[in-house]
Amino acid sequence: IEGKITHVYPGPVVTMFEFEPAPGVKINKITSLSDDLALSLKAMSVRVSPIPGKAALGIEVPNKHTETVYIKDILSSDKFKNSRSLLTLALGKDIFGNPIVTDLSKMPHLLVAGATGSGKSVAINSMILSLLYRATPREVRMLMIDPKMLELSIYNEIPHLIMPVITTPKDAAKALKRIVFEMEHRYRLLAEKGVRNIEGFNKKIASEDEFMPYIVVIIDELADLMLISKREVEEPIARLAQMARAAGIHMILATQRPSVDVITGVIKANFPSRISFQVSSKVDSRTILDSIGAEKLLGRGDMLFITPGSKMMRVHGAYVSEDEVNRIVDFLKEQESPEYILSLD
Repeated sequence: IEGKITHVYPGPVVTMFEFEPAPGVKINKITSLSDDLALSLKAMSVRVSPIPGKAALGIEVPNKHTETVYIKDILSSDKFKNSRSLLTLALGKDIFGNPIVTDLSKMPHLLVAGATGSGKSVAINSMILSLLYRATPREVRMLMIDPKMLELSIYNEIPHLIMPVITTPKDAAKALKRIVFEMEHRYRLLAEKGVRNIEGFNKKIASEDEFMPYIVVIIDELADLMLISKREVEEPIARLAQMARAAGIHMILATQRPSVDVITGVIKANFPSRISFQVSSKVDSRTILDSIGAEKLLGRGDMLFITPGSKMMRVHGAYVSEDEVNRIVDFLKEQESPEYILSLD
């Protein structure tokens, strides 16, 4: 294959070689060689993908010694500080080492998938911590659903919760229905004020008591819910995904099993923003991202991130330790006790 390497970009986890193929060389001829390249370079896996806006391909080779990306570096970056949105999420760094932050209110919902050990739970934690770091309980409330009972129960009793952490599929279905009622109630309030969305509403209110907080629904392990009560869960998720944005309600769904029975057509159609960590097969990668590539990731927080209207981006997730999460949770619990504004009844 003819062509030349025009640039080399070293990053925290991978180094990208910019390869300009000679005229007439077909891209799939090069992409099909990724396994051979990995073998020759003694690398775990090599990812080859087109570079947006350039007549070149990026060949991403894992570094021998990888740097850890810490959440502190992202939260203290200018990009995070200058972001105006209350729902700014710190994701990590791109392959060049630049901090990547994203705004959940624009996405407006996020679907996350990745096999066990791929760094998915750590990423969910860093997203939650970005929200807690940014917003007070008056501004952002959260509903956490954790059928595994291990990942999110650590956040029980923080003041930002809208109700205690939900751990059973039956309660999850009830809680999601409550959020749908809350959305309908909010739409009535918006109509009364003659505004189109939550931002307009919060500018028009007469007293602080009327302030409408954002609600972020976080579900860790959608597969468990879909197995036990598919209809009761899928319906409210689809309704919220279609309509809840203007009412200030956003969702982050995570699953280990990105198969078609978990990420159904309905859910997929309403979640254009997606993150995939390392998955076990090309089929899983296609299910979540509509393209292959996620099976070539390195694990431990290595992800592909796609939002509507922009090209897929490789991001190395910010690491946050369990100890850090515990310290932040304890600090928040000391500040004030939770006032649950919704109940399951």
